[in-house]
Amino acid sequence: MCYLETMLDVVTNRNCVFQTQYHVIWCPKNRRSFLSNLVSEETQRVLTDICQQNNWPVLALEIELDHIHLSLSIPPSLSVANAVKVLKGVSARKLLKTFPELRSIQKDKQLWAPSYFVATSGNINAETIKGFIERSGHITKRR
Repeated sequence: MCYLETMLDVVTNRNCVFQTQYHVIWCPKNRRSFLSNLVSEETQRVLTDICQQNNWPVLALEIELDHIHLSLSIPPSLSVANAVKVLKGVSARKLLKTFPELRSIQKDKQLWAPSYFVATSGNINAETIKGFIERSGHITKRR
Protein backbone atom coordinates (compact mmCIF):
# COMPACT_ATOMS: atom_id res chain seq x y z
CA MET A 1 0.00 0.00 0.00
CA CYS A 2 1.58 3.27 -1.04
CA TYR A 3 0.44 6.80 -0.43
CA LEU A 4 2.26 9.49 -2.39
CA GLU A 5 1.97 13.26 -2.56
CA THR A 6 3.71 15.60 -4.93
CA MET A 7 7.22 16.82 -4.25
CA LEU A 8 7.75 19.27 -1.45
CA ASP A 9 7.76 23.03 -1.93
CA VAL A 10 10.00 25.46 -0.09
CA VAL A 11 8.34 26.42 3.21
CA THR A 12 8.66 29.86 4.77
CA ASN A 13 7.83 30.66 8.36
CA ARG A 14 8.58 33.60 10.65
CA ASN A 15 12.34 33.05 10.90
CA CYS A 16 13.26 30.27 8.53
CA VAL A 17 13.02 29.08 4.95
CA PHE A 18 13.35 25.32 4.56
CA GLN A 19 12.79 22.28 2.40
CA THR A 20 13.42 19.18 4.48
CA GLN A 21 12.65 15.62 3.55
CA TYR A 22 13.33 12.54 5.64
CA HIS A 23 12.93 8.86 4.81
CA VAL A 24 12.14 6.95 8.02
CA ILE A 25 11.87 3.17 8.33
CA TRP A 26 10.85 1.22 11.41
CA CYS A 27 9.53 -2.26 12.11
CA PRO A 28 7.48 -4.12 14.71
CA LYS A 29 9.25 -5.52 17.73
CA ASN A 30 10.95 -8.83 16.84
CA ARG A 31 10.14 -8.11 13.18
CA ARG A 32 6.68 -9.69 13.51
CA SER A 33 4.62 -9.69 10.29
CA PHE A 34 1.25 -8.33 11.38
CA LEU A 35 0.85 -5.21 9.21
CA SER A 36 -1.64 -6.69 6.76
CA ASN A 37 -5.17 -5.85 5.59
CA LEU A 38 -7.12 -4.00 8.30
CA VAL A 39 -4.07 -3.35 10.48
CA SER A 40 -2.22 -1.90 7.49
CA GLU A 41 -5.14 0.34 6.53
CA GLU A 42 -5.55 1.59 10.11
CA THR A 43 -1.79 2.16 10.42
CA GLN A 44 -1.86 4.29 7.29
CA ARG A 45 -4.81 6.28 8.59
CA VAL A 46 -3.23 6.80 12.02
CA LEU A 47 0.17 7.86 10.65
CA THR A 48 -1.44 10.21 8.13
CA ASP A 49 -3.57 11.77 10.91
CA ILE A 50 -0.53 12.27 13.15
CA CYS A 51 1.37 13.98 10.34
CA GLN A 52 -1.59 16.20 9.43
CA GLN A 53 -2.11 17.24 13.07
CA ASN A 54 1.57 18.23 13.32
CA ASN A 55 1.76 19.87 9.86
CA TRP A 56 4.32 17.33 8.62
CA PRO A 57 3.63 16.78 4.90
CA VAL A 58 3.71 13.10 3.94
CA LEU A 59 5.46 12.54 0.62
CA ALA A 60 5.23 8.75 0.59
CA LEU A 61 3.96 6.04 2.91
CA GLU A 62 4.51 2.34 2.25
CA ILE A 63 3.40 -0.29 4.74
CA GLU A 64 4.88 -3.77 4.30
CA LEU A 65 4.05 -6.83 6.41
CA ASP A 66 7.03 -6.30 8.70
CA HIS A 67 8.12 -2.65 8.31
CA ILE A 68 7.01 0.86 7.42
CA HIS A 69 8.58 3.37 5.02
CA LEU A 70 7.58 6.99 5.57
CA SER A 71 8.90 9.97 3.65
CA LEU A 72 7.93 13.26 5.24
CA SER A 73 8.96 16.83 5.88
CA ILE A 74 9.74 17.93 9.42
CA PRO A 75 10.52 21.56 10.26
CA PRO A 76 14.10 22.26 11.38
CA SER A 77 12.82 23.41 14.79
CA LEU A 78 11.95 19.77 15.60
CA SER A 79 14.46 16.96 15.86
CA VAL A 80 13.89 13.86 13.77
CA ALA A 81 14.22 11.73 16.92
CA ASN A 82 11.33 13.58 18.59
CA ALA A 83 9.16 13.30 15.47
CA VAL A 84 9.81 9.55 15.25
CA LYS A 85 9.04 9.22 18.96
CA VAL A 86 5.66 10.88 18.37
CA LEU A 87 4.92 8.76 15.28
CA LYS A 88 5.79 5.46 16.95
CA GLY A 89 4.31 6.28 20.36
CA VAL A 90 0.95 7.63 19.22
CA SER A 91 0.51 5.00 16.50
CA ALA A 92 1.31 2.17 18.94
CA ARG A 93 -1.25 3.44 21.48
CA LYS A 94 -3.97 3.85 18.85
CA LEU A 95 -3.28 0.53 17.11
CA LEU A 96 -3.20 -1.43 20.38
CA LYS A 97 -6.49 0.20 21.39
CA THR A 98 -8.10 -0.63 18.02
CA PHE A 99 -6.61 -4.14 17.75
CA PRO A 100 -6.23 -5.59 21.29
CA GLU A 101 -5.20 -8.94 19.74
CA LEU A 102 -1.86 -7.35 18.84
CA ARG A 103 -0.96 -7.48 22.55
CA SER A 104 -0.93 -11.27 22.40
CA ILE A 105 1.35 -11.26 19.34
CA GLN A 106 3.88 -9.01 21.08
CA LYS A 107 4.84 -10.80 24.29
CA ASP A 108 6.39 -7.76 26.01
CA LYS A 109 3.47 -5.47 25.01
CA GLN A 110 5.65 -3.21 22.85
CA LEU A 111 4.42 -2.80 19.30
CA TRP A 112 7.47 -1.20 17.63
CA ALA A 113 11.15 -2.04 17.84
CA PRO A 114 13.08 0.71 19.66
CA SER A 115 15.32 1.43 16.68
CA TYR A 116 14.65 3.09 13.33
CA PHE A 117 16.47 4.15 10.17
CA VAL A 118 16.44 7.72 8.89
CA ALA A 119 18.01 9.31 5.82
CA THR A 120 17.76 12.77 4.41
CA SER A 121 16.73 13.19 0.83
CA GLY A 122 16.10 16.06 -1.50
CA ASN A 123 16.39 17.43 -4.97
CA ILE A 124 19.52 19.57 -4.79
CA ASN A 125 23.10 18.54 -5.35
CA ALA A 126 26.50 19.72 -4.11
CA GLU A 127 26.88 22.18 -7.02
CA THR A 128 23.60 23.91 -6.11
CA ILE A 129 24.71 24.26 -2.49
CA LYS A 130 28.14 25.55 -3.55
CA GLY A 131 26.50 28.13 -5.82
CA PHE A 132 24.18 29.26 -3.05
CA ILE A 133 27.10 29.72 -0.63
CA GLU A 134 29.17 31.60 -3.19
CA ARG A 135 26.24 33.86 -4.09
CA SER A 136 25.55 34.46 -0.41
CA GLY A 137 29.18 35.47 0.19
CA HIS A 138 29.06 37.86 -2.76
CA ILE A 139 25.90 39.53 -1.43
CA THR A 140 27.40 39.87 2.06
CA LYS A 141 30.50 41.61 0.69
CA ARG A 142 28.32 44.24 -1.05
CA ARG A 143 26.73 45.35 2.23
